[in-house]
Amino acid sequence: MGEDVSSTSYTREQRQRYREKVRQDLDVFERMLTTHSFEFERQLTGMEIELNLVDSHMQPTMNNAEVLRSIADEDYQTELGQYNIELNVSPRPMPGDAALELEADLRTSLNRAEKMALEADAQIAMIGILPTIMPEHFTTQWMSANARYAALNEAIFAARGEDLFIDIEGLTGERLAMYADSIAPESACTSVQLHLQVQPHLFADHWNAAQAISGIQLAIGANSPYFFGKQLWHESRIPLFEQATDTRSVELKAQGVRPRVWFGERWITSIFDLFEENVRYFPALLPETSDEDPVALFEAGKAPRLSELRLHNGTVYRWNRPIYDIVDGKPHLRIENRVLPAGPTILDGMANSAFYYGVVKILADSDRPVWTRMSFSAAEDNFTSCARRGIDAHVYWPGFGEVSADELVLRHLLPLAHEGLAKWGVATAVRDRYLGVIEDRCRAGVNGASWQIACVNGLEEQGKDRAAALSGMLQRYLDGMHSNEPVHTWPLP
Repeated sequence: MGEDVSSTSYTREQRQRYREKVRQDLDVFERMLTTHSFEFERQLTGMEIELNLVDSHMQPTMNNAEVLRSIADEDYQTELGQYNIELNVSPRPMPGDAALELEADLRTSLNRAEKMALEADAQIAMIGILPTIMPEHFTTQWMSANARYAALNEAIFAARGEDLFIDIEGLTGERLAMYADSIAPESACTSVQLHLQVQPHLFADHWNAAQAISGIQLAIGANSPYFFGKQLWHESRIPLFEQATDTRSVELKAQGVRPRVWFGERWITSIFDLFEENVRYFPALLPETSDEDPVALFEAGKAPRLSELRLHNGTVYRWNRPIYDIVDGKPHLRIENRVLPAGPTILDGMANSAFYYGVVKILADSDRPVWTRMSFSAAEDNFTSCARRGIDAHVYWPGFGEVSADELVLRHLLPLAHEGLAKWGVATAVRDRYLGVIEDRCRAGVNGASWQIACVNGLEEQGKDRAAALSGMLQRYLDGMHSNEPVHTWPLP
């Protein structure tokens, strides 16, 4: 959900003070990177899963507060839309059979949450974009009651000075072109965030590796082909999130001003590069200041919270976001991978995460890193192509040239993922279970997005209109989600 704020509007003096504090935090952070000890007893991973709520007719239901009261579990929290909730998974190490235990824990947790949600007349849908969400669902109160969300909405539109324009065209020619007077469309973008704790001197290698494979993650994991009734990109979250939080006017875009949702523009040599870019390029959206004196704390040998720097970082939406955090008084660094959509099943999600962690490990440890042989723009082109075309995308990869994404995974990246997970100490049975799902998915040429499209097409061929086909598809999707059978094995109408 992000850091809480106490206000929805700010004075000029608050903004000036905030800028000063952010720059002070950045200076202290730079000193910490060279002199401070960061927590790294065990390499931990974590996960956040954003979820949707629907009624018995497969329509979004705006009652997350009631659902959360019914679930009564602090691991579940509110999200931007009243039809969204989020599940936060406690950090844990990766070796051995830990992933199997996590899969079992997630299924138990979600099954219980589903049971409690039903008592509040809601069902949980783990899917990238809820396919039945329509413009009319945002004509009444849709935003969760949280000051941070209201403040973000106010700040984005104050910066723009005009309504948002959403313009996305799909491969079949279907196009969504509309204006929005709030950030409501952003609430449709539900994702899985994968966290990886990293030592400071190894952060750049791991971030560069994560950037390099972000497109491949989308190709094999796309699960968001529909929005507002239109068939758009296979992972429509990517352009939708970029456009639904864009603080730039047309003129600022023409000047080359960076967007808040950002792939980036270069490979890095330190985590400091990313925080420094945040401070240099992006004005404050939520200029809340604390009373902390980071210099005094640092010079006393303590770890400052750097609250302003962290809050500012939370309003720059990189697909691989750097995180500085404090736990029990000890600072640590981690990468938050925000590329993947939610769903389709816990098993599919675990497979996606195993692939990510395994490949990143090997690429980051490589003596001749892939980012020294591939331009950053090529990685960004891969990202866009895979978001648009999903598992049918073609990408560029050093040593392979132009190659289909599924072929690259099968021939090259899956063996790297196996090797990387083995280096983490992950058990053979775990590697075989999760990476076997990725292999079978690529051989079948089916992921969540392609299954959704095929299902809707099948229902429309039976005479259903688009709205009925989307509802029917989502009902079948929820059946598959609860089965925990991988999406490439699901039946079609």
